[in-house]
Amino acid sequence: MRIIHILNHVQEIGNGIVNVAVDLACLQAKSGYEVAVISAGGEYEKLLNIYGVKHYPLDQTRKPISIIKAAVRYRAIAAEFQPDIVHAHMMTGVILARIFKGNKYTLVSTVHNEFQRSSVLMGLADRVIAVSKAVRDSMAKRGIPENKLRVVCNGTLGSPRTRQIQDYQPLGLQRPAIATVAGMYQRKGIAELIAAFEQIAPDFPQAHLYLVGNGPDKQLFEAQAQATSVKERIHFEGFQAQPQRYLISCDIFVLASHRDPCPLVISEAREAGTAIVGTQVDGIPEALDNGQAGLLVPAKDSNALAGVLMKLLSNADMLHEWKNRANQNLQWLSVTRVHQETLAVYRELITG
Repeated sequence: MRIIHILNHVQEIGNGIVNVAVDLACLQAKSGYEVAVISAGGEYEKLLNIYGVKHYPLDQTRKPISIIKAAVRYRAIAAEFQPDIVHAHMMTGVILARIFKGNKYTLVSTVHNEFQRSSVLMGLADRVIAVSKAVRDSMAKRGIPENKLRVVCNGTLGSPRTRQIQDYQPLGLQRPAIATVAGMYQRKGIAELIAAFEQIAPDFPQAHLYLVGNGPDKQLFEAQAQATSVKERIHFEGFQAQPQRYLISCDIFVLASHRDPCPLVISEAREAGTAIVGTQVDGIPEALDNGQAGLLVPAKDSNALAGVLMKLLSNADMLHEWKNRANQNLQWLSVTRVHQETLAVYRELITG
């Protein structure tokens, strides 16, 4: 089987879509398949090369002249590589792959960001992989035929991009430490997390908040933090190539997203054995074993989030229990399971 993955770039910037695609490409090549990645390039090219994955540069910038050039280039790559499967992870890729498909190969897409209106275009593929049951249900409601949809929940443990969790060096965070690892976007609930921390901070004068990640709304959040009376205890750490160091060093990990199809960071936080608080949206409950492995709160509700943080910080036994619970039942979050289930989708199409 010859497999092409097509995505916008392979930069090491904490992008979950890129991370999933790179994991799959590496594991597929390791299993003996011929694998290529088409993208605008980035730091992960070195890792792909180590695993024997061929990388073809392709600029898919959404400008008319760029799209025309990309179409010509994509057609030449497909003719040279002659894939059996093209797996598209982003919108432009699925359109390019569909235009030149004919009966030359089978097209698979993965819906990573179902909340984007244009994600319905992923339905152009022969099979559409949803990264959680919540995403599958949403895409079915939006008109993608159910017989096209398959669920392969995200999992990242054992990823070729990362080390064993015990090989990361802990950080000297000021504790109790609350942390998030997320893009600095409004939809990630950073504003609610800062508001919740401001609410509880007077009762826990030793507590600090660490915000790990970059993004377009970072300045808004920095201004919000500056306006609090506890600004010196809110730390913007920027993008970190080893977020695991924060996960193993903090007491509570929070993901306060408004929308989140199936965040990879939940599996990483669970492996790190930190107590987890997540919002009850999209794929977050699934990633937390429906509340068995982490506490769930309503989205966009800083008061509810503050209430849970207050309980955890004021009860050492409860905090310890939720650290243990996060660390149970991890095997299903492995990247090997994602790899095997994805291959099963491919085989359905090739042998079916």
